[in-house]
Amino acid sequence: MQRSTPARALALALLLVLPACGKSKPPVSTAGAGNAAFDTLAAATLEDYYRRNPTTATYLGIHRYDGQLEDLSQAAIAAEAQALHGFRDRTAAIDPATLTLDRQLDREQLLGAIDSQLLTNEVIRMWARDPDRYSGNLTRTAFIMIKRSFAPPEERMRLLIARESRMPAVLAAARANLDNPPLISTQIAIDQMDGNIDFFKTVVPAGFAAVRDTALLAQFKTSNQAVVEALGEYKKWLQSDLLPRAKGDFAIGAGTYLKKLAADEMLQVPLDQLLVIAQADLKRNQDAFLAITRQIDPNKSATEVLAALQADHPPADKLLATTQGTLDALRQFISDKNIVTIPVSAPARVEETPPFMRATTSASMDTPGPFETQAPEAFYNMTLPDPRWPAAEKTEFMKQWYYAAISNVSVHEVYPGHYLQFLYAKTFPSDVRKVYGAATNSEGWAHYAEQMVLDEGFHAEDPRYRLAQLQDALLRNVRFIVGIKMHTQGMTVEEARHLFETDGYQPGPVAVSEAKRGTGDPTYGYYTMGKLMILKLRDDYKAKLGPEYSLQKFHDAFIALGPLPLPLIRQAMLGETGQLF
Repeated sequence: MQRSTPARALALALLLVLPACGKSKPPVSTAGAGNAAFDTLAAATLEDYYRRNPTTATYLGIHRYDGQLEDLSQAAIAAEAQALHGFRDRTAAIDPATLTLDRQLDREQLLGAIDSQLLTNEVIRMWARDPDRYSGNLTRTAFIMIKRSFAPPEERMRLLIARESRMPAVLAAARANLDNPPLISTQIAIDQMDGNIDFFKTVVPAGFAAVRDTALLAQFKTSNQAVVEALGEYKKWLQSDLLPRAKGDFAIGAGTYLKKLAADEMLQVPLDQLLVIAQADLKRNQDAFLAITRQIDPNKSATEVLAALQADHPPADKLLATTQGTLDALRQFISDKNIVTIPVSAPARVEETPPFMRATTSASMDTPGPFETQAPEAFYNMTLPDPRWPAAEKTEFMKQWYYAAISNVSVHEVYPGHYLQFLYAKTFPSDVRKVYGAATNSEGWAHYAEQMVLDEGFHAEDPRYRLAQLQDALLRNVRFIVGIKMHTQGMTVEEARHLFETDGYQPGPVAVSEAKRGTGDPTYGYYTMGKLMILKLRDDYKAKLGPEYSLQKFHDAFIALGPLPLPLIRQAMLGETGQLF
């Protein structure tokens, strides 16, 4: 399932590097001659993807399939795999020498995306291993239909009714497909089921509070109640039937792990080398973390310093204004320091999380997809404590929003993190890059930004902000390590939880949640992997440009290329792959 053989990868590297060095160029009559054929094939591949993944299409802003829902039957899964193999063969048959540089990059991205889908369906077989894949996707598709006003609420309700009519069939497919899943995956699905059921009982109706058409509301009540009942029956089936026979291993194994890295991130690095890189960065961040805690208060332990930090938060009724002030300060800082070009746009605005989203998020950057034209607004949502709660519960809730944490999350989600990526997304060079992306790029950039803005002087005089950034960095460091060890070296969930607490300085509930996440997200070390590769790329780019280098020039060039795997970003910016870390 690996995207390319070493020989093919070398051929691509030579193809890309020689023109950059001025030593050789493809014949004028050849370069670009295959662009039209590739564009036609890429468009057909994407259209097939939208058709088979209506939920994702709706998010992206493709509204041709809003009334449809994913078919997760084994017949549909097999048909999708057959189609993907066909698209892959046709894409691979296009000679990269006949493409311009941008299309060469898109070709590799498209091949990787296809390989990733095939690996998930044919080797990892997530459809047979993950019960939450079915129930969780029902919640996701309903959530997308209510949270973004791409059509009047009555029209979106009609479309959701059409989707809800297909939801019981999805859960029926789950019963047919699930075959000896991991015990923990089954437990996770059961644990989340009450939340899914309550979502359809309360959140979805609240999302359509503006609808007044009584006939339509009656149809919706019927379809929505059928989903609630189907989910309830699915939960009973998970508990009584599947759970007793759920004895599968969540670990995907070293060979598959390497194939996943190659397909998703275009990385071909031995696992032992990745662990050395991960452990070294963990140690650097631990040393810095402990040094900062001693600087803040040498008489307290690191845990005590963190507790004192968490107690320093704004009042609940000042959270939105405080966060807005942070965003405005970040945007001004980025502009004053010439860190990255922010496209002409309205400043990001903080709003209270809508009532129908309160149950699912404490903070979120709600941006539309790159093709969305009907509902282009973007909001940074912050969830406030329920005013009906006792004072002690409100105080406990607000500990997550201590001042330094507000800043670090805002950097990651807004400036210059994901919101800035969204502002660039509509001008990414191709639809391939608007749809497919490498997590080491998108999440790596946002994680890199957390450190970078402090390095450039944002709140440089206040060590509390560096401590918050380092705690989040340690969380991502441990993800990197346990993802590899749980899936290739037999690390248990309990051992992973312990590592998050001890080496990552994470509170108990976070450690439990993160260890569980790792069982189903093997490569969630992509945050740190991406950050480290971006730092190395920045150093190499600076060396290449010499006196012409500027941080803004690097950032502008990087983000404008779109979320390509970082080896392809290096090819585009440096003309060679070189050493990634």
